Amino acid sequence: MPEPLEHRVVDAHTHLDACGAREPEVLAQVLDRATQAGVAAMVTTADDLASARWAAWAADTDPRVFAAVGLHPTRSNDLTDDARRAIEELTARPRVVAVGESGMDDYWTTRREDCASLDVQREAFAWHIDLAKRTGLPLVVHDRDAHDAILDVLGAEGAPPVTVFHCFSGGPELARRCADEGWYASLSGTATFRNANAAELRRAAAWMPGELVLVETDAPFLTPHPYRGRPNEPYVVPHTVRALAELRDEPAERLAQISADNAQRAFRLAEQPQPSRSVARESAE
Repeated sequence: MPEPLEHRVVDAHTHLDACGAREPEVLAQVLDRATQAGVAAMVTTADDLASARWAAWAADTDPRVFAAVGLHPTRSNDLTDDARRAIEELTARPRVVAVGESGMDDYWTTRREDCASLDVQREAFAWHIDLAKRTGLPLVVHDRDAHDAILDVLGAEGAPPVTVFHCFSGGPELARRCADEGWYASLSGTATFRNANAAELRRAAAWMPGELVLVETDAPFLTPHPYRGRPNEPYVVPHTVRALAELRDEPAERLAQISADNAQRAFRLAEQPQPSRSVARESAE
């Protein structure tokens, strides 16, 4: 458990259900650990339809949780007409604050037989972009080994007013493009990795303008250095904030405050209604 920062932080992208928190009593434990570490809020993000429904439910059970709904690009084959209707209905649910994660992923196309082709991913990404614009919600972008394709689709379709590159994985060139467009870069544990593959990402993370920086865990994945290989949860955010602050040569408390303020603004967290039910009551039921 990290020492809490003086300023409470926001985990801009996590997967609470994949952290084992699908049952109400486990969810309460995960959220309490996050609170103990000084994490004020977290956005739990869907990767399939079942996950989207669960995320919308979880966000309406506890004031620390908000939801993003959509289909992960590798699952774009599942974006049927029924799935589109269901996701669109979920965007109207209380405390659903974003559409996603959607985008393009060229890493898994050659590693998983069930991964959607890039053509199918592109069509699904365009639909999520349109949904974000129609609903006025931010778009959460998944970009893995697909920088040029992502930029091409965003250029062709027109990016929503608020666009977030989750788990930002580009170098300084992509960081400059995001800054020019006013897109947020959500930095995860990958920016703390010390291997050669992370060098360009670390340069981008050090350069990115503070007003466009978010911090995330992407839990249960991408645990930050030096804890790689261990399970990840939202309570780990302070480790990532401190590592990023050192990389950016700024006080950790300042980065915590700026990134939390950015998350509040990007997802309009303060405008969301209070949950209509509680984890405790759901657990009792």
